[in-house]
Amino acid sequence: MARDPGDLYEVSPDAPELASDLVMLYYLDGFVDAGAAGRLLTSHLLSSLDHTEIARFDVDSLIDYRSRRPAMIFTKDHWESVEAPEITVHLLRDTDETPFLLLNGLEPDRDWEAFTKAVLALSARLNVRLMVSFHGIPMGVPHTRPLGITGHATQPELIDGYQPLVDRLQVPGSASALIEFRMGEAGKAAVGFAVHVPHYLAHASYPAAAITLLAAVERATGLNLPAEALSEAAQLTDAEIARQVEGSDEVTEVVRSLEEQYDALNANRPGLLADQAENMPTADELGAQFERFLAEQQFGGEGTPES
Repeated sequence: MARDPGDLYEVSPDAPELASDLVMLYYLDGFVDAGAAGRLLTSHLLSSLDHTEIARFDVDSLIDYRSRRPAMIFTKDHWESVEAPEITVHLLRDTDETPFLLLNGLEPDRDWEAFTKAVLALSARLNVRLMVSFHGIPMGVPHTRPLGITGHATQPELIDGYQPLVDRLQVPGSASALIEFRMGEAGKAAVGFAVHVPHYLAHASYPAAAITLLAAVERATGLNLPAEALSEAAQLTDAEIARQVEGSDEVTEVVRSLEEQYDALNANRPGLLADQAENMPTADELGAQFERFLAEQQFGGEGTPES
């Protein structure tokens, strides 16, 4: 028996009256997010801007606790706390006091279609005009060059100016991608951004990638979002990366090789990998890279986004 989408979420009784034509940003932790770019941007927005909870999803119906066991704190002779998983929607305001929504939490383990229907129903109830997702993908690019970004949307005009990475690509699915796909089927506006993170930084926290995503979100939505804390974190991280690169001849050579490839592909061209199909990774190669990254995340690769 099909579930009523309304049963999967609850709107806060204290939720304020919302304006119409809102933007909803969304990030679900669980799919590819190289450099923890999407996670960093989400955390940054919640820590930098005042926010009010608007709605909460029924995680007991959506999360497999045995595959992602919540952390619990034991103190001396008793259990003190549990970090219960959440999927929530918060109301925030940008630096111009423009309201917008942020959906974030763990990617559901089950009932993706029911969850997607619930998200679409909630977005209609909250007067959302545009859904925006964001994350990082690992690419063979150097950290010493501007980061590229891939845009995708339910309506072409939402990503004017973004160059496609490949003509056709098969990758593992995600709840975030399914939301955008179903939004398109319903004739609704949704857009997503994937920042190209140097593959050797894919398992590290890379604030520069989050800054690139923030700029893309601002262009797509018209929001004015703070960037100071991310910029400070990026400066510190970039300095540490430079120190480690200088300390390893092998890494220095890898970066130099990627720089030469990047510069050759972009000679006299404004976009990364533009019009150089013979040198671009194939769809199979990109798909395999995503598969490896997901496997490393799930089964414990060399490092985590927090390391």
